[in-house]
Amino acid sequence: MDQQQKNNPLHGVKLVDILNVLVEKYGWDELGKRINIRCFTHDPSIKSSLKFLRKTPWAREKVEQLYLKSI
Repeated sequence: MDQQQKNNPLHGVKLVDILNVLVEKYGWDELGKRINIRCFTHDPSIKSSLKFLRKTPWAREKVEQLYLKSI
């Protein structure tokens, strides 16, 4: 493993696991307040959120940043 990956706390962490941790910690309502994106505020689900976040780099980055702050 190269040095860059060793220093990356997200290395090997799946997006679905990040979402599950955040939903368990904050719940959908609080998650929607912290990151105001439709997939968290309107009929949220893990499946719909994953679909959106995989296509939307800026939103995924916000989710990853919140995850890093929360662990």
